[in-house]
Amino acid sequence: MTDLSTITASPGAPGQGLYWRQTVTAALHRLWQSAVVLWAAFTVSFVILYALPSDPVSIMLNQSGEPSAADQAQILALRAEYHLDEPLAVQYGIALYKALQLDFGHSIQSGEPVAAALLQALPATAQLSLLALGLALLGGIGLALAASLVRWRWLRDALLGLPALSVSLPTFWVGLLLLQGFSFKLHWFPAMGNQGFAALVLPASTLAIPTAAVIAQVLLRSLVNVSRQPFAESLLAKGLSRRRLLFVHLLHNAAVPVLSLSGVLVGNLLAGSVVTETVFSREGVGRLAQAAVSNQDIPMVQGVVLLAAVIFILVNLLVDLLYPLLDPRIRAGAP
Repeated sequence: MTDLSTITASPGAPGQGLYWRQTVTAALHRLWQSAVVLWAAFTVSFVILYALPSDPVSIMLNQSGEPSAADQAQILALRAEYHLDEPLAVQYGIALYKALQLDFGHSIQSGEPVAAALLQALPATAQLSLLALGLALLGGIGLALAASLVRWRWLRDALLGLPALSVSLPTFWVGLLLLQGFSFKLHWFPAMGNQGFAALVLPASTLAIPTAAVIAQVLLRSLVNVSRQPFAESLLAKGLSRRRLLFVHLLHNAAVPVLSLSGVLVGNLLAGSVVTETVFSREGVGRLAQAAVSNQDIPMVQGVVLLAAVIFILVNLLVDLLYPLLDPRIRAGAP
């Protein structure tokens, strides 16, 4: 049985032209889907935020907790400035028109342009998420490979049980445990802040643990399925070692489902950054989102939602480009 990695298509193969036509059609379809996703994210966030009973302007002016602290004239002026005194349909039209021009307005709480605030906070969250993703990939792939290679049944069963245990752990609880152990007791890493690489280690590990568990679960299941394919059994029958079979022939085929999961993983990292940046007092998009939701800062929340949607779309586009590298049948136009 020929390994899937040896399947290639000649430049003049009949299926190649069909492949490129399908690629262009799929690209146009994906662009349309991306536009719909962005519009849906904007609309849903708008409706939910405006359905809340509280008033964001009153929240801002009543930070002291005393109703008398807010002057009625100030409230009316700010509501007019942010078009909050207009009918809901008019507010939606104004907000959507500005968003199409990449103008997301100003934060109701700070008065800072939303785009500038997001661009300032994004690098810190990107560093945290990328390091967490790298640790998750190392941990998840390493755990799956170890469980596949170990000979002792008790140890294999223990390794197979780790992903389910890790997924069930709340992110904030993991963060607090890491803080207690490695910051307050051992004093190896700082407990909070954005200064230096050391301040990234505990937050990134907090995000990486549940993400690594998901990767390990999916990869383990995929490795089991691929190892049962006829080509794998044939190679074993010819005397190929299990280790070489795993690393050379099985791993890249089994990685396709993990790649398909990239959008979910990115979503988990973005959602987890809200909790993680709050626990470790880090400045970033997650902390910005938490403050915006607490204060019902509508422009800022919509900016965060649209940023997350754009990242999700870009990740899925990248995944589509990487598929042919892992599965040559796609590149060859095979059904």
